[in-house]
Amino acid sequence: MEEFIFLLLGIGLGSLLTWLIASLYFASKMAIYKANNENLKEKVAEKQQEISLLQEKITTEFKSIATEILEEKSRKITEQSHFSLKNILDPFGEKLSDFRKKVEETYDREAKERFSLEKEIKNLQQLNQQISKEANNLATALKGQSKIQGNWGEMILESILEKSGLEKEREYFLQKSHTTDNGKRLQPDVLISLPNQKYLIIDAKVSLNAYERFCASEENEQERTQYLKQHLAAVRQHIIELSQKNYQNLYANQSPDFVLMFLPIEPAFSLAVQHDADLLNLAFERGVVLVSATTLLACLRTVASIWRQEKQNRYAEEIAKEGGMLYEKAVGLVNELKDLGLKIQYTQNAYEEVMLKLSTGKGNLLSRIEKMKALGIKTNKSLSPNLFEEGELDK
Repeated sequence: MEEFIFLLLGIGLGSLLTWLIASLYFASKMAIYKANNENLKEKVAEKQQEISLLQEKITTEFKSIATEILEEKSRKITEQSHFSLKNILDPFGEKLSDFRKKVEETYDREAKERFSLEKEIKNLQQLNQQISKEANNLATALKGQSKIQGNWGEMILESILEKSGLEKEREYFLQKSHTTDNGKRLQPDVLISLPNQKYLIIDAKVSLNAYERFCASEENEQERTQYLKQHLAAVRQHIIELSQKNYQNLYANQSPDFVLMFLPIEPAFSLAVQHDADLLNLAFERGVVLVSATTLLACLRTVASIWRQEKQNRYAEEIAKEGGMLYEKAVGLVNELKDLGLKIQYTQNAYEEVMLKLSTGKGNLLSRIEKMKALGIKTNKSLSPNLFEEGELDK
């Protein structure tokens, strides 16, 4: 028992001693570690301070370098930008200047044109007022006086003649006066000359009053019917009056047996023909053919075409005639040249015979002349040896 107790005490003392030794060991180690830790903390603090200083230095240097780089880049960018902007802005400035100049020129031109246009509009307004006034005056005059109506119709007729291709005073004549066998003076409006001394007569007739009233009374059917009858009666009366003048007999067999009655107002002509089926027959029976501006122009163009064909035929005849005369002249010239050749040949033969008599044969004239020269006559000229026969000069 005591041994067991001593064993436990030994174990307890051993354990305590072990703990004390371990505690002392760990205490010394802790002191060492603590000292090392403090030392490390100081070194870390120093390193941190060095790092901080280094960071500050690096930051300062980086800022300085960055500032320098930025300034350099900024300077280069500024220079490049200035150069680029200059290259861009200079042409732009020139174009802007040109554009401003063109705008100013355009504005000035438009201002002038606007002023001119305003002036033209004002003139057109005045002209329109004048035309309206003259149209009213013309309408009033045409409706009031038959003589003025006739003059107006003749004016329209003359304008159509000018467009027809016919030549005035050669292929048509205006107001040509004629005196009949009984002394009556007649003066048709137009005399159309045809090939082979044929003639066609045109007379203008204006029927305006009833037609104008017919057009004006669109809403009153009764008045329109009344004015239509008056218009048809007026056209019939013109046909009768024209037929009684017998213009077609002025040239006997040199003109057709009818006269063209020209109605210058085309709608009035159409209205009369549409509502009076016997009108054309009545006119034709009396030697009158009704024509409007359209049909008359077609007729005159046909006459102009006939004249052109006539001129071509005439030119062809003249060319044929001239060709025949030229051929006869050529034949005569050839015969004369042939006779001349024979005469030249005869003359050549006669010349050769005379020369032979002069230079050939015994005692010819040339040899005797040469003998006289040989005897001593004085002369500055000599005959050609070719004129003598071979050996003749040696005799």
